[in-house]
Amino acid sequence: MEQMRKLPIGIQTFEEIRKDGYLYVDKTAWVYQIANVGKPYFLSRPRRFGKSLLLSTFEAYFSGRKDLFQGLAIENLETRWETYPIFHLDLNARKYETVADLTAMLNQYLESWESKYGTEKQDRSPEERFAYVIEQACVQTGKQVVVLIDEYDKPLLQAVLNAPLLDAYRCTLKAFYGVLKSADRYLRFVFLTGVTKFAQVSVFSDLNQLNDISMKPAYAELCGITQEELLQVFRPELETLALRMEYSLEELLEKMRSRYDGYHFHPDGAGLFNPFSVLNAFDAQEFGDYWFQTGTPTYQVDLLKQSDYDLRLLVDGVEVTFSAFSEYRADAKNPLPMIYQSGYLTIKAYDKEVKLYTLGFPNDEVRYGFLNFLVPYYTHVTDDETGFHIAKFMRDLRAGDVDAFMEGLKVFFAGIPYELNDNTERHYQAVFYVIFTLLGQFIETEVRSARGRADAVVKTKDAIFVFEFKLNGSAEEALRQIDERGYLIPFMLDGKRLVKVGVNFSKETRNIDEYIVEC
Repeated sequence: MEQMRKLPIGIQTFEEIRKDGYLYVDKTAWVYQIANVGKPYFLSRPRRFGKSLLLSTFEAYFSGRKDLFQGLAIENLETRWETYPIFHLDLNARKYETVADLTAMLNQYLESWESKYGTEKQDRSPEERFAYVIEQACVQTGKQVVVLIDEYDKPLLQAVLNAPLLDAYRCTLKAFYGVLKSADRYLRFVFLTGVTKFAQVSVFSDLNQLNDISMKPAYAELCGITQEELLQVFRPELETLALRMEYSLEELLEKMRSRYDGYHFHPDGAGLFNPFSVLNAFDAQEFGDYWFQTGTPTYQVDLLKQSDYDLRLLVDGVEVTFSAFSEYRADAKNPLPMIYQSGYLTIKAYDKEVKLYTLGFPNDEVRYGFLNFLVPYYTHVTDDETGFHIAKFMRDLRAGDVDAFMEGLKVFFAGIPYELNDNTERHYQAVFYVIFTLLGQFIETEVRSARGRADAVVKTKDAIFVFEFKLNGSAEEALRQIDERGYLIPFMLDGKRLVKVGVNFSKETRNIDEYIVEC
């Protein structure tokens, strides 16, 4: 029996991957370049995208572990393999509910470093102790120090909607990270990673020499898996999965592209597959929403609700300037930077003439996972009920039972909160958009994104349903608009049954109060 190839699911230590024979996508040419052309770096990437493994790779490199890099690109680049004192701080390992939690985590690392390089400053503040231990490590070893900080922003993210706690964390971390500027002469290399860039809340104001490579084209493929890497490293896994799912290799690649590909960290960068989802799909031998199921922070939804953001922009793609999504501003009513940097949106296009970026969902896993996650926050339909309702909607329309579909739709709108007042119309539109977009998992749907189109079009094997919605109008008015504006004309030659559905929403009942179906 052929030995199973080992997939590094949940393995974030470079040494373990190399020593235990796990599959590895070779990023070491970048490691060598970054380590030898600059000193202080910052990289923002979504969770589960390989940041921790990257830092572990740097740690192995600066530890002189030539044995771990045999057969990799860096083996032909590096000749000296020097060792340096390394301080590796991982802030991802704790839940931060109070300032004491953050202080305890910093103390844990400081005590470990001080046990090696001296405890003379142990009664001082964390930043004083950090500065001292860096200096002592350099003096005692005769080598400059390497500092690796993983998920620098984890405490900040957990307090993003708690202004006093966020401010306290910010003050602590600003002072702590600021040491990396004042201790520059003792430092050989510094690399910080995180999900977000909190430039505007002063965390990095004392560390302004950082080279932020998050959106530079030379580093766009540093984390994630390109299609070329997928074929080069995982061809046996691709072929096995294709055989099991009864696809050709090209058909499987197309399915995987639509589901897990599509991340762009620069307009000119290659599309990247989500490594966590790809590895789990190979392991489970089936597609699933693996990255999304690892947890979506509730602050994402809270930010959306606080800002009254129009969800239709997320579905269709939104054009913005670079500054609108590249940095997080704690006092802004703009959730886009957080949503983008967390991996739920990516760069889909760039208009060089007007310097506008189009942001959109990277792939189907994120699109449908994010919208499913939002449903309970916009209606009274719970998360576990959403999938059931959407599947039933699909069955009803495939069977041509518009009445059953409309009755099911009423269940969603029954949960419209009474406190909406002037926002009722946008809320209706958001729920409507989410439902019809989620239907796209099973049958072809279009939701209006331009003038001159019906509100929604659903295509099944036998029929095409054209929906038009009115708020405090009438179903007759909605039907008349379908005819007058020729919404059916583009589908006349499809050879399918054409069904018009005019629907009216009532602000008073906060639900559908009338609909008319005409074939």
